[in-house]
Amino acid sequence: MQSSAGYICLLALFGVVLVLLAAPVFSADDEHGDSHAETSQEAEHGTGEHQGHGVDGAVLPLWSAIPFVGILLSIAIFPLVNVHFWHHHFGKVSLFWALAFALPYLAVFKGKAFYDLLHIHLLDYIPFIILLWGLYTAAGGIIVRGTLRGKPVVNTGLLLIGTVIASWVGTTGASMLLIRPLIRANAHRQNKMHLIIFFIFLVSNIGGSLTPLGDPPLFLGFLHSVPFFWTFALLPSMAFVSALLLALFFAIDTIMYKREGAAQAPDDGVKEPLRLQGLVNLIFLAGIVGAVLMSGTLKLGEINVLGVHVAVQNFLRDAIIIGMGLLSLAATPFSGEIRQGNGFTWFPIVEVGKLFAGIFTTIVPALLILKAGSAGALKGLIEAVQEPHHYFWVTGILSSFLDNAPTYLTFFNTALGNFFPTLSEAEGVARLIAEHPIYLEAISAGAVFMGANTYIGNAPNFMVKSIAEESGIKMPSFFGYMLWSVGILIPLFVIVTLVFFR
Repeated sequence: MQSSAGYICLLALFGVVLVLLAAPVFSADDEHGDSHAETSQEAEHGTGEHQGHGVDGAVLPLWSAIPFVGILLSIAIFPLVNVHFWHHHFGKVSLFWALAFALPYLAVFKGKAFYDLLHIHLLDYIPFIILLWGLYTAAGGIIVRGTLRGKPVVNTGLLLIGTVIASWVGTTGASMLLIRPLIRANAHRQNKMHLIIFFIFLVSNIGGSLTPLGDPPLFLGFLHSVPFFWTFALLPSMAFVSALLLALFFAIDTIMYKREGAAQAPDDGVKEPLRLQGLVNLIFLAGIVGAVLMSGTLKLGEINVLGVHVAVQNFLRDAIIIGMGLLSLAATPFSGEIRQGNGFTWFPIVEVGKLFAGIFTTIVPALLILKAGSAGALKGLIEAVQEPHHYFWVTGILSSFLDNAPTYLTFFNTALGNFFPTLSEAEGVARLIAEHPIYLEAISAGAVFMGANTYIGNAPNFMVKSIAEESGIKMPSFFGYMLWSVGILIPLFVIVTLVFFR
C-alpha cells in the first residue's frame, strides 16, 4: 500500500513537471533564443570544451532547474516517507527526473541540447564515477588489523589523520581509506551518527584545501594558471576551521562516550598490535592520484566525440584509473579475506552511480544559467558579488548544491573580469594573486569548505553516507544532515568570514 502511494506521488510529480517544462516549446522559435545560443562560452569549463555548441544559459529560466530540485527533494523525502520503496527504486526515481528534464530539453533545443547532455556526461559524470570507483576499489583492499577501540582520543586522531592526508590523496581517497577503520573501531558504540557527520565535514571536504589534488575546484584552478602550491595560502583558514571542528568533535564524542557507558565497557584483555594488510593497494592509490595529476599537466591533443572535444590525456587518465582498480581486484580479490573483513560490497558505488547520473543530467540548466553570468537569470546575484566575503558565501552556498568545480570557475572568471578584463588569463591570475589574493582565497575556500553543507556538495559525501548505512549506522536524511551543517558549520563560516575575508 505504501509502495503504491509512493508511485502515485511520483506520477503526480511527473505530471506537474511535464506541464512546467512544456512552456519553452512556445518560445523555442524566438529569434533572440537562436542568437543567444550561438554565444561562445569557451574556457568556462575545465579546458574550454567548445561550450558554444550548446544552449546559452541566458535563454533558460530559473524554473528549468525544477527537475534538479525534484531529484534533491526525492533524495531528501522518499527515504523518510517510504524507505523500502526508496531502497528498491532509487534508480528508477533518478531515471524519472533525468527523463523529465532531458526529453523536453531535447525536443526544444534539439542538437544543442544533445551536445549539453553528452558534454556533461563525457567530461564530468563518466570521469567522476570512474575516479570514485577506482578509489573505492583500491581503498577497499586495505584493512587495518589490530586493537583499535573507538575512544574519543582515537576517533579524533583518525579524523586528524584523514584531514591531513586529504590534500595529498584527495578528499575521496582519504574518505575511502579511513571510513571503514573508523566504523570498525566504533562497532561497540551506541551513538555513531556524529562520527560520520564530522568525518564528512573534515576528511571529505575541508581537509582537501591545500593542493589541487585535494578537491576538484582547486584542480580546476591549477588548470587555469593558479600555481600548484599557491593553495597553501588557505592553510590559516583551513587550520582554523579544522582545529575548531576537531575540538568540538572531541567534546561531543567524549560526552556521548560517557553517557552511553562506553568508558566502563568490559575490556576482553586482548590487545592485538595495529597493522595494515593489503598494502599493495597503496601503489594503486598512488597510481590513481598520479593519473589525475598527469591529466592536468600533459597536453596530448583532443578527440572529437560526436561534437564534444575530449582531451586525449583524460582518456589516458581514465584508462589508468580503471587499470589500477582491476589490478587492485586481482591483488586483493572481492571474495578474499581482506575485502570480506572490510565488509566490501558494490552497493555504495551502484547507489552513487545511479543517483548522480540523474543529478548530472538535471543539473545542466542550473550550470548553464550560472555560466551565463550577468546575461542569465542570476544576473542580479552575479553583479552583486563585489567584496571578498561576497565571493566566499555565494561560491560556497552554490557549491553546496551545484557542482563546485564550475561554480568555482564562474566566480574565478568574475573576479578576473572585475579586476583585469583586458589581460590574458595567465597574466590576470598572476596579477590577482599578487595584488588581490584575498579574492581567490575566498573563492577557493568557499568552494571547498561549503561542500560539506549537503550530502551532494562533494563527491565523497554521499559515498561515505552509503557505506555508513550499509554498516548499520542510522544516518540523518538530506535535510536532517543540513540541520547539523547549518548548526555547526555556518556559525564557524561566519567567524571565518570575520577573521579572514572581511
